[in-house]
Amino acid sequence: MKTVCFYFQVHQPWRLKVYRFFNMGKDHNYLDDFTNRAIMQKVARQCYLPMNALLLKLIKENKGKFRCSFSITGSAVEQFKAYAPEVLESFKALADTGCVEFLAETYSHSLASLRSETEFAEQVKLHASMIKREFGCKPTAFRNTELIYSDSIGEAVSRMGFKTMLAEGAKHVLGWKSPNFVYTDATDNKLRLLLRNYKLSDDIAFRFSNEGWDQYPLTADKFAGWVAAENGDVVNLFMDYETFGEHQKASTGIFDFMKALPAAMLSTGEIEFATVSEATKKLQPVAVLHCPHAMSWADEERDVTAWLGNELQNEAFEKLYALAPKVKALKNKDFEFVWHFMQTSDHFYYMATKWFSDGDVHSYFNPYGSAYEAFINYMNVLADFEIEVNKLS
Repeated sequence: MKTVCFYFQVHQPWRLKVYRFFNMGKDHNYLDDFTNRAIMQKVARQCYLPMNALLLKLIKENKGKFRCSFSITGSAVEQFKAYAPEVLESFKALADTGCVEFLAETYSHSLASLRSETEFAEQVKLHASMIKREFGCKPTAFRNTELIYSDSIGEAVSRMGFKTMLAEGAKHVLGWKSPNFVYTDATDNKLRLLLRNYKLSDDIAFRFSNEGWDQYPLTADKFAGWVAAENGDVVNLFMDYETFGEHQKASTGIFDFMKALPAAMLSTGEIEFATVSEATKKLQPVAVLHCPHAMSWADEERDVTAWLGNELQNEAFEKLYALAPKVKALKNKDFEFVWHFMQTSDHFYYMATKWFSDGDVHSYFNPYGSAYEAFINYMNVLADFEIEVNKLS
């Protein structure tokens, strides 16, 4: 019997408004409220509400045999509350089924794990408290921002008390090994690792509507056959939740595909579904995964250069974290709110200059005309924030 783990990432960043040099010292409202509201309500309408309703139906129809896992960022939950409270209620309905696991991650979808273990641990604690408060469960599994993982990050996550962590099934780390097994962290063998099967995940997330793909159209029966034919114990299908209805529009048939998929998989008699923690409790690890350098699920390189790969990104990143001691000392909720949304990885992603391997992906998500424009806007906001922090320090 092969185990299938469906995991969905739910994230919406707080987007910055156009903030010019002349705003500094006068305007301390940094967010684009109109855009944040419009995007959240559009994604709620096209993805979150219809997909949550579908998953609830699939769980009931299959009498709990269909199971899946989510991680939802703090910034996404904040925006649910502000702009689409019905979305939060629909996630709570999924939590009430007992068939959906909610994972911990960094509260603000940050890159803190690459800079400060203290800040990293604080954000994870803040996120876990939010999950307990909103969904009534304490997370025991962890998913880092953009699946960023290394031996040392795994060790830090284990120290926080987590039993399971997700990571990318990157070829340059796995070598000849398969992502379809449970592994352990190289530093702390108690931490179980589930690795994304990026080929099968991307067949749904990226290739589903590509009419030039040699496997188009993708049907539930065809995909179930591919999963059943995979070697290994567990097939981990990890993807952005916005795949459904947003990146892959309803007109592509993505909802019909998902509607038919659980029955197609279960009917093979060779597949069962499990949440992330259920899979690592049931299956034994086969080997240690050595990952001395940070990897992620982004771009062809599967490293962290999408966020910290050029001078603009590194300057902004260092300038931001240099403020940490002063912000912490203030113990001011308004300043902490800004501190959190300024750490969100998306701001650094917009500054990427990697136009050779995955340029289309970077431009698709980018509201700015250039990396330099993104950098200047971010640094203007950060400069004003620093002035305000220094006034109170």
